[in-house]
Amino acid sequence: MKKIKLGSSDLLVTPICLGTMTFGEQVDEATAHAILDRALERGINFMDTAEMYSVPTRAETFNLTETIIGNWFAKNPAARQQMVVATKVAGPARGMAWVRNGSPDLTGADIVAACNASLQRLQTDVIDLYQIHWPVRHVPSFGVQYFDPAKDVPVTSIHEQLEAFGTLVKAGKVRAIGLSNETPYGVHEFVHLAEQHGLPRVATVQNPYCLINRTVENALDETLYRLGVSLLAYSPLGFGLLTGKYDASGTTGEGAPNGRIALYESVQKQRWGRIDALEAARRYNALARQNGLTPTQMALAFCYTKWQVASTIIGVTSVAQLDEDIDAYGTTLSAELLAAIDAVRWQMRDPAV
Repeated sequence: MKKIKLGSSDLLVTPICLGTMTFGEQVDEATAHAILDRALERGINFMDTAEMYSVPTRAETFNLTETIIGNWFAKNPAARQQMVVATKVAGPARGMAWVRNGSPDLTGADIVAACNASLQRLQTDVIDLYQIHWPVRHVPSFGVQYFDPAKDVPVTSIHEQLEAFGTLVKAGKVRAIGLSNETPYGVHEFVHLAEQHGLPRVATVQNPYCLINRTVENALDETLYRLGVSLLAYSPLGFGLLTGKYDASGTTGEGAPNGRIALYESVQKQRWGRIDALEAARRYNALARQNGLTPTQMALAFCYTKWQVASTIIGVTSVAQLDEDIDAYGTTLSAELLAAIDAVRWQMRDPAV
C-alpha cells in the first residue's frame, strides 16, 4: 500500500489503520496480540488507541487497551519501530467518574499528565500522533445533533491546550498532534492559534465517516482540504450495521448476532442503535449485494476510495475479520453505484449522526 502523509507532519502511514478499542473487552490479550501480529504481517503500519479504551468505556477497563498494546511492544521491540502509534487523551469526563475524577474540563496539565501515563502503559518513549478524543467545548458529537449555547460554559482555552501539546512536542514525547470528533470551527481555531503563536499544527482529525454518517461532507471536508489537515475515518462499518449481519434479525432480541450493538445496552442507546440507522444500512447492504459485492466490501471501498479520507480505521475482533477488511482494499465502485449510494443518502440522510 502506498503510504499517506498526515497533514503537514512527517508521519507516513498506510491508508488502513488498525483500531483497537475492542482490545480488553471483546478481545482478550492473546487474540489482540495475534491481530497486531497479522496487521504488521499484512503491511499495516498504523494503529489507533486511546486512554479511555476499551469500549464501551467503564472503570474496570479504562486504560486497558493501551496496556495490552504496551505488552505487545515489550515482546516485539522491532514492531514499535515499524508502527506509527496514535493515541488520545479523553475529553471532559461528563458522567465518567473514572476519567480524571469526573472533571468537566481538560486543562493543559491534564494533557501532559495523560500523555505521560499513556507513554508508560504503551511502554514507549514517544507517541507518534497524540489526539484530543473529544472537544472540551460542548459540541454536537456521539449522537448529539445540535449545538446548544446554554451548555457553553467557561473551560480551558484552545490556546492553553496547544501550549501543552507544544511542551510535549518540545520534550520529544509527541511527534504530531490531532483532534477527534471535532467541528469545522474547532479545526479552524486550532490551526489559526497554532500559526499565530508558533505552536504545533494539527495534522489530523478523527471523525465518524461511513455510509450512514457522512456528516464530514457537510463543510468539514472543505475545512480539512483548505487547511491541509488529514481525515482519519472511524466506524466505516457503522458498528457492524454495514456488514449485513443485523439485516435479518435486527440489533437486539432473539437471533441477534454477537456484535457490539447487540451485546451492549449503552451502544444500543447511541446513534448506531437507532432504528433508522438500521433501516438505512439495510438499503445500502442490499445495494451492495445487487452489485456483486458483500456489504462489507462496499462500505469499506466507499471509505478507502474517497478523496476526503487519508486513512480508514478498522476495528476487528478476530484475525479473520482483519483479513476480510484488508482484502477489501483495492475494490472500486462504479460511477453508477456511487450515484445509487447518493440516491439512498438523499432519501435517508445521515441517520447515525
